[in-house]
Amino acid sequence: MLVVSICVASLLIFPLLLQTLCPYFWKDAFYLVKLINISKTYILRRRRRPIFLFLDRFLEQAVARPDATFIVFEDERFSYRDADTTSNRIANALLRHPQYHAGDTVALFMGNEPAFMFICLALAKLGSPAALLNHNIRSRSLLHCFSCSSATVLIAASELQDAVGEVLSSLREQRVTVLLMARDCGVSGMESFSSEVEQASDTPLPRALRSHVTFKSPAVLIYTSGTTGFPKAAVVNQNRLLMALAVLASNGVTASDVIYLNLPLYHTAGFLHSCSVFKRKFSASQFWVDCRRHKVTVIQYIGEVLRYLCNTPTRPDDRDHCVRLAIGNGLRADVWTDFLRRFGNIGVREFYASTEGNMGFLNYTGKIGAIGRTNFLQHKLFPYSLVKYDTEHDEPRRDARGLCIEAVKGETGLLVSKITERAPFIGYVGNEEQTEKKRLRDVLRPGDLYFNSGDLLRLDLEGFLYFQDRVGDTFRWKGENVATTEVADALSLAGCVRDSNVYGVEVPGHEGRAGMAVLTLREGAQFEGVLVYQQVVGLPSYARPRFIRIQTEVEVTSTFKQLKRRLVEEGFDPESIADPLYVLDEAAQSYISLTPRVYGLLSSGGIKL
Repeated sequence: MLVVSICVASLLIFPLLLQTLCPYFWKDAFYLVKLINISKTYILRRRRRPIFLFLDRFLEQAVARPDATFIVFEDERFSYRDADTTSNRIANALLRHPQYHAGDTVALFMGNEPAFMFICLALAKLGSPAALLNHNIRSRSLLHCFSCSSATVLIAASELQDAVGEVLSSLREQRVTVLLMARDCGVSGMESFSSEVEQASDTPLPRALRSHVTFKSPAVLIYTSGTTGFPKAAVVNQNRLLMALAVLASNGVTASDVIYLNLPLYHTAGFLHSCSVFKRKFSASQFWVDCRRHKVTVIQYIGEVLRYLCNTPTRPDDRDHCVRLAIGNGLRADVWTDFLRRFGNIGVREFYASTEGNMGFLNYTGKIGAIGRTNFLQHKLFPYSLVKYDTEHDEPRRDARGLCIEAVKGETGLLVSKITERAPFIGYVGNEEQTEKKRLRDVLRPGDLYFNSGDLLRLDLEGFLYFQDRVGDTFRWKGENVATTEVADALSLAGCVRDSNVYGVEVPGHEGRAGMAVLTLREGAQFEGVLVYQQVVGLPSYARPRFIRIQTEVEVTSTFKQLKRRLVEEGFDPESIADPLYVLDEAAQSYISLTPRVYGLLSSGGIKL
């Protein structure tokens, strides 16, 4: 009887003990089991013959449920059958052009519209890589992006005709076929493609047209944001797209989900197997209206999207929706908390990845602020490390043997991931110089090769990873490294502040860069220097922003990433900047107006920071 009592007591105590000592044990265990099952599906797909590609998953869905909704675009709906037959017409129309051959790269220059997805499907059926051009670029940047793709055909939206016209003479010199998605085109050198598509056959394309495609073949070219210099074309191969299905499944996304896409489609390559809802332009005020109307279950976010939602006026029906998952990256901890408090128990799946990178992390536990969680299996299959980084010389720190020095837990380090057959780094099309800059040699052993992510992360004692900064965003002041995210988090606590963008500026007579922040204010609020000071005083003295600049909006890229370069160049001169400027006054424990006189004293060294 005593033995039985001890056994029962042990069974009761063990779960409590496990929860205390290993609080994430069950979440880790369930996630690993799910990952193993998903990996089996991925491996089985890889072994199928003929080769099973991302496109084949769509074709399976088109056969299994042809009348199910595939695309919801504003007031229009398109079924899998619609997408299948329309993409057949586009592919057959394209084959009639003598300068195009199946397998040629085709550049796509369009905004968010159903035709974008139909053309991508058509190109996949033809075995042609799609170069997805940012529809905001113009002139030299547009020509650069097109030229580096080696595309023979450019398909453009009708509203972008003028932008194409700016570079048309150069395209003619390259003998490029320019197709405009319009019924009529009166410009010499451009052809109306919409009418051709309407008249084309919807006969399915023979598989032989894409028989040359392998898992290593390029599927799409996605361009980096290009915050410095021209954008770079990162190659996403067929295997990467197939893995995207596994990544979505690991997040809990199924084929029956309805996904709201917030990104421009030229940055979205992995959502073609579920019903997708999108608009021409993201609207925070209409977001939840759309979610309720279309019974959205999964939302995609990046950068500042969820902050925009939190900044909309509160409504009684804020929690009246079907959204169960939010998947994306770049979510700040304070916004994360506000989002859940206001919009309900939505499972946030923050992840870390980059278009050209060879690995990623997923925060499957929902721990607020973390971008991912490490585990033994991932580290074994995809070796990576956080190495110490010298921000002053903008390079990894190395020991006497010339090898990188690994950062300890709790310390910020540069993420590097080993380049292997399982985790390749393909690089940028037509830009070997930039590709080579991303390769890091002699990292942990002589002769090894790693991918340089350019991201500074921190690993805590529980195995959670936190984003700290981009290399180049971190700056050095008073001999110390300043992480912009830490400063931004502190500023966000000031009641008058809606958003912030932190960077470093040069000050004559001082080493390094002094902290500066662009602030936007909440509706109806005034800048309160004392209030802002009270939030930053908790930071180390070297991390406190010396200058504040007030703007109506924080400038971001098309993927909602904050822009800093121009702000850094403009500095803090009140004579050349129309925005209100403030300077830190430690004696007054506040930020005071930055006048031309004070600026002159700072520039001449009359005032030391």
